Amino acid sequence: MLNGMAALGWLTPRRRSATARSVLAGEAAAEAARKSSLQLEQEREEAAAEEAAPAEPEFPVAGDVRAAAFFDLDNTVMQGAAIFHFGRGLYKRKFFQRRELARFAWQQAWFRLAGVEDPEHMQDARDSALSIVKGHRVSELMSIGEEIYDEYMADRIWPGTRGLAQAHLDAGQKVWLVTAAPVETATIIARRLGLTGALGTVAESVGGVYTGKLVGEPLHGPAKAEAVRALAAAEGLDLSRCAAYSDSHNDIPMLSLVGHPYAINPDAKLRKHAKDRDWRLRDYRTGRKAAKVGIPAAAGLGALAGGTAAAVALHRRRH
Repeated sequence: MLNGMAALGWLTPRRRSATARSVLAGEAAAEAARKSSLQLEQEREEAAAEEAAPAEPEFPVAGDVRAAAFFDLDNTVMQGAAIFHFGRGLYKRKFFQRRELARFAWQQAWFRLAGVEDPEHMQDARDSALSIVKGHRVSELMSIGEEIYDEYMADRIWPGTRGLAQAHLDAGQKVWLVTAAPVETATIIARRLGLTGALGTVAESVGGVYTGKLVGEPLHGPAKAEAVRALAAAEGLDLSRCAAYSDSHNDIPMLSLVGHPYAINPDAKLRKHAKDRDWRLRDYRTGRKAAKVGIPAAAGLGALAGGTAAAVALHRRRH
């Protein structure tokens, strides 16, 4: 970490501080991801569970031990945002009050309608999640996260993206999720999908108990690129041989790191960027507009109200 931090000396104090946080978050995520991948590998070896037949790959993937694939999670692998689904699950278990559920529902509705991440909404969601889990044991939230995956996430995995990930696995390559969601939640999803592991936002814990603080910053934008860079160095990967997949222009730094970037269900900015640079595109949404406005019924009346308000706000912003 010292080498990475020393290289920041030429930046202005403000940019140096922001970049330092990205580097810290990226390196912390890479370290947590390597630990989680070893655990997942051990669990898979012990489980010996029967797996469904893999989907046919949409493109040839060369078997190369120095290549790997990095997948964004929200709206790339899974419809919607993992942190919002997680919040709904915690509400069901009475971790917080109904008014906070309404805020989660509004944020999820905006995400589904706009098809892009709103930084203020994402920050608010992260702050809420940190305050909610503060004082709880990591093991407790991991156990609850397994249940929440079955309740709210399993049915929202995009089959097309899942097939792409499986193609890399079939070629003997490692596949990592890279997400701003908590690393514990991301690791659960990676385990359920049979992936190698996950890079995610690392929440500080002491003695197995959450402190309500982050290590560095959320794994978002430039921090994702730093995490991929750190993991590639630790794993001996050649990024020019690697692939990365995302729906969001916020992930252009990560996509630009690899030799094979893919825009999956892309937002407008990423679609344009990808076309300008001849990146491959995949869109697994059936009726792109309809996919954006679908509001999960399980979110209740808060989601309906949030969806209506978000639709009005989005209409005003576009006109």
